[in-house]
Amino acid sequence: MVLHQYTKEFKYNVKLATPVILGMLGHTLVAFVDNIMVGQLGTAELAAVSLGNSFMFIAMSLGIGFSTAITPLVAEADGEGNLAYGKSSFKHGLFLCTVLGVALFLMVFFAKPLMYIMNQPEEVVELAMPYLTLVAISLIPLIVFQAFKQCSDGLSMTKHPMYATIIANVVNVVLNYMFIFGKFGAPAMGVVGAAIGTLASRVVMLAYLWYLMSQNLKSKDYVTNIKFFTLTKSMIKKLLGLGFPSALQMFFEVAIFTAAIWLSGILGKNPQAANQIALNLSSMTFMVAMGFSVAAMIRVGNQKGMKRFRELRRIAFSIFLLSTMLAVLFAISFLLLKDQLPKIYLDFDDANNIADTLEVLTIASKLMLIAAIFQISDTLQVVVLGALRGMQDVKIPTFITFIAYWLIGFPISLYLGMYTEYASAGIWIGLLAGLTASAVMLLIRFQYLSKRLIVGE
Repeated sequence: MVLHQYTKEFKYNVKLATPVILGMLGHTLVAFVDNIMVGQLGTAELAAVSLGNSFMFIAMSLGIGFSTAITPLVAEADGEGNLAYGKSSFKHGLFLCTVLGVALFLMVFFAKPLMYIMNQPEEVVELAMPYLTLVAISLIPLIVFQAFKQCSDGLSMTKHPMYATIIANVVNVVLNYMFIFGKFGAPAMGVVGAAIGTLASRVVMLAYLWYLMSQNLKSKDYVTNIKFFTLTKSMIKKLLGLGFPSALQMFFEVAIFTAAIWLSGILGKNPQAANQIALNLSSMTFMVAMGFSVAAMIRVGNQKGMKRFRELRRIAFSIFLLSTMLAVLFAISFLLLKDQLPKIYLDFDDANNIADTLEVLTIASKLMLIAAIFQISDTLQVVVLGALRGMQDVKIPTFITFIAYWLIGFPISLYLGMYTEYASAGIWIGLLAGLTASAVMLLIRFQYLSKRLIVGE
C-alpha cells in the first residue's frame, strides 16, 4: 500500500516525460542525419562537420543549461495561478536567452581561428570554416527556442516542443538533400549545404513553437504582447542566479565526457572509436533520464507554488523510483547485449581492417559493462538535479557537480586511463565514480531540503 503512493503517479510522470524524451531524441536525430548525409561526400567532409560541432557542443551546453532557469519559475507561477509572475519570468528569460544566443554565436565565430592551431588536417579545417559560420548563427534561434520550450514545459505543455522538433527534422532532411547534393534545382554545396539545413530547421522550429503556443489558451498570454525591453533588475537578478549555476552544472558534465574523448584519443584511434560507440549508446538512454528530469522539475515546481511540500516530496520520489526502474532495465540490456550492440557500428566485411575492428569490439564490450552500471548513477543524478531545480536550489548542486566530476571523477579517469593497464576501462571507471558521487550527494541534498520544507509548514 505504501508503494502505491508512488506508483500511482507513474502514468502522469510518463505522460509528461515522453514528449520531452522524443523531442531530445529528435535533436540527436538531426546530428545523426547530418553525419550520414555528409559521410556520403567523404571522410574529410565528415571530419569537418565533427570538428565544427565540437565547438558548438560546449556553447550549446551553456545556452541550454541557462534556459532551464525559466521552467521552475513558470511551473511555480502556474501552480499558484499567477499569470503576471509567470509571464514576467518568461519575458526576462527570453531576453537573457536572446542576449546569450548572440554572445555564444560571437564566441564561436571568433574562436574559429583556433582550428588552425589544433593540429587538424588543413583540408578538414578549410571545409569546417564556412560550415561553422552558418551553424554558429543557428545558435541564436536555438537558444531562443529553448526559452520558449522551457516556458512550455513549465506550463506542463511538453508536447508542443516535441511537435516543433519533428517539423525541424523534416525540414533538415529535405534541405540537406537539396543543398548537400544539389537536388530539386538547388546548387550542390556539400558541407555548407548541411549547415544551411541546420540553420533553416532551427528557425522553422522556433517559429512553429511560437505559433503553437500563441494558439493555445493556456500559453497565448505568455507569448503575445511581450514588452521585450520593459525589464526589472530583480527578475533579471533572479534568472541569472538560477540560470548561471544551471549552465555550469551542464557544462561540468559535458566537459568531463569531452575529456574522456580526449583521453581516449591519447590511447589511440581504436580506444577512441570504442569510447565513441559506448558513449553514443549511453547518450540514447540518457535522453530518457533527461525526460524524467524535466518532469521532476515541472511537478516539483508546481507543488512548490502550491506550498504542498509533503506532496512535493512524494511526487519527486515517485519519479526517482520510476526512472531508476527504467535505468535497471537499460543496465540489464547493456549487460546482455555488450557484445552485440557495438557490432552495429562496425564493418566486419572489411578484411583489410579486421584486426582493428576486433580490437574496437573487445574494448567497447568492456566499456559496455561499466556503462551498464552507471545507467543507474547517471539517471539518478540528473533526475534529482531536475527536482532540485524545481525547488530553485541551484548553487549548492553546482558545487556538488564540480566536486563529483572534477575532483573525484576526472582524477580517477586520468590516473587509471593513462598510468595503469585499465586504459579505456579506467577512463570509464572514473566517469562511473563521478556520476555515483554526484547521485549520492544530490540525493542527500534533496532529502535535507524537502524535509526542511515539511518541518517549516
